[in-house]
Amino acid sequence: MSKVLFAAAEAAPFYKTGGLGDVSFALPRALHQAKQPIRVVIPYYSKLFPEKYRPLIKNLTHFTVRVGAKPKYCGIKTLKLDGLNYYLIDNEEYFGRDNIYGYWDDGERFAFFQLAICEMLEKINYIPDVLHLNDWHTAFIPVLLKDKYRWINAYRHIKTVLTIHNIQFQGVYDPIILGSLFGIGRQTFDEGSVEYFGNVNFMKGGITYADAVTTVSPSYAQEIQTSGFGENLDGVLRANRAKLQGIINGIDMKVYNPATDPDILAHYSVNDMSGKAKDKQFLQKAVGLPERDVPLFAVVSRLTRQKGMDLLLDALNEFLQQNDVQVVILGTGDPDLEEGFRGYQRAYGQKFVAKIEFDVKLAQQIYAGSDGFIMPSAFEPCGLSQMMAMRYGSVPIVHSVGGLRDTVVPFNKFTKAGTGFGFDYYQADVLGKMLQSAFDLYTKDRATWQVLRRHGMSQDFGWQRSAQKYCDLYQELTD
Repeated sequence: MSKVLFAAAEAAPFYKTGGLGDVSFALPRALHQAKQPIRVVIPYYSKLFPEKYRPLIKNLTHFTVRVGAKPKYCGIKTLKLDGLNYYLIDNEEYFGRDNIYGYWDDGERFAFFQLAICEMLEKINYIPDVLHLNDWHTAFIPVLLKDKYRWINAYRHIKTVLTIHNIQFQGVYDPIILGSLFGIGRQTFDEGSVEYFGNVNFMKGGITYADAVTTVSPSYAQEIQTSGFGENLDGVLRANRAKLQGIINGIDMKVYNPATDPDILAHYSVNDMSGKAKDKQFLQKAVGLPERDVPLFAVVSRLTRQKGMDLLLDALNEFLQQNDVQVVILGTGDPDLEEGFRGYQRAYGQKFVAKIEFDVKLAQQIYAGSDGFIMPSAFEPCGLSQMMAMRYGSVPIVHSVGGLRDTVVPFNKFTKAGTGFGFDYYQADVLGKMLQSAFDLYTKDRATWQVLRRHGMSQDFGWQRSAQKYCDLYQELTD
């Protein structure tokens, strides 16, 4: 089988800021379990690296990387976790900081990271058949392999896969970086391969030069080829559509399992749901809601417009006024949206609770204790929360875009088929009607609600199927 090196800016369990960190943890593990030879390379963020894993680290080698004309130290550390080999790229100047992103020199930091990956392959004697790259932080590597490092014979057979987790983030910088950071000429810029409105675009370069491009759901792969979702790269993606495909993310079915989850009060399964009622009562008590048998809807999300939280704010007032219902929201985000939800808590204290915080344990308790899960994202490359919600028997109410369209089957009142509720038109009144439909079904036809709940809990959202598709892709590229 092909040897793979998986490169990303973050990976759980060491550090994560969102979906990229989750995928960079789960997908390599699933591939490793499928006997696919794979190793992972990430930066060594020295201040953020968890203490519990530090004893596992070994120093492998070190060398100098030239960032433009500047020689920079590059240390390569390694560790093995659950049989999977990780490489950690060490440079205190670039990665010894309090956060992963958000610095004025992020372009230089991740230029160094990409150069270091290219430089280390020979030095650690691991030349992969496939380099699997993720988002803009590693997207320029296909350009470097075709330009800066094309003279290295050992690198010429390397195939590259670029996975786009969110097309919004592209790595756009002044073209001076071609010389001052990467030490290459302007040919790729002048021919248009990396040029983007007069700047250099890491993501565009990756899309153009990678051998294959994937996204994290089939629907998102189609959507980003349109002007509405493509963030000005839709033309480039359409031009490269022959090498573009969507492979849905998964979740860890062992970790997210209501039959064994240590963070919830009562365990239950699709065959014995009795524990879920106890988890609902526990959640109501934990967040300060009256312990009553009314529909309890929930949100676990970043409170941003991308996640549709402005739409939800507009839809909630009428929904809360007209119905005997409870809603709990957990998350942090844009200050104006946070304050909007706090306002609802002040107005509807017996019906609505906003927990403006990040609490992993409470999130699990919300999945387990809620009847329905609201996820009205404006766009959603894949989404994991809707899968987790279904796993715990919380029926999702979603805007049918991206991965939400691919994972939530809209309820059919005639056939009783489906796993949740979906709406197409991104408007507050449409979301309100969908919330009302979910409320009505729960209150008027509990038996059908239970059927819908069981359909969701019976879905297989594990990583095995997705991992196999990546194995097939690697094989196809290297045959």
